[in-house]
Amino acid sequence: MKRALGILGGMGPLATVDFMRKVIDLTPAAGDQDHIPMVVASIPQVPDRTAAILGGGESPLPAMLEGIRLLNQAAVDAIAIPCNTAHYWFDELARKSRAPILHIVDAACAVLKERAAGVRTVGFLGTTGMVRSGIYQRRIEAGGYVCLVPEEDHQEKLVMGGIYKIKGGDLAAARGLLERAADGLRARGAGAIVLGCTEIPIVIADGGDVIDATLALAGACVRRFAAA
Repeated sequence: MKRALGILGGMGPLATVDFMRKVIDLTPAAGDQDHIPMVVASIPQVPDRTAAILGGGESPLPAMLEGIRLLNQAAVDAIAIPCNTAHYWFDELARKSRAPILHIVDAACAVLKERAAGVRTVGFLGTTGMVRSGIYQRRIEAGGYVCLVPEEDHQEKLVMGGIYKIKGGDLAAARGLLERAADGLRARGAGAIVLGCTEIPIVIADGGDVIDATLALAGACVRRFAAA
């Protein structure tokens, strides 16, 4: 078998499928045999990442480490985690993994740098856990931008409300909530919007002023395997 990409997924399941589809769509292939083999550990039972970061939930780290162990046992050559909030534990996961883990935030910020020439202010949409962690804000601001996050009521009612609508399968309602959140950032001056939760691009597409971190990670994976 060709070198394989490992995917630690299930957070959520639909976001994992969306990521896999984007890897397939970005791969230059004339037939089945040209595609990147993918070994997927989709584990929806990983405890809620935002609840853990905010201090009231069970740590997801042991379950994620078990998924990393399984992927390494399958001898994958690199690992992607299509869940932004899981990257709060990136350092611990990377230390335990033989295979390198690609960082979704670094991939998204690389695309932001390419596409946001002339933009001064960048809006960020992600889970409350990711907002509180500051991971995206620090990397975006290190690129010379001002980073805006939603106001508290928009974060809980529109962003988290939309994310959980997606997890529950109500995509139409989710789209309306999340588009309102994005418009709120634009109204405050955001010239680009980074979608830093892998649920959100299921209902809001990359393009224009919108940068999809899932698509950025998929692109980084395809380039890595093409270069080897």
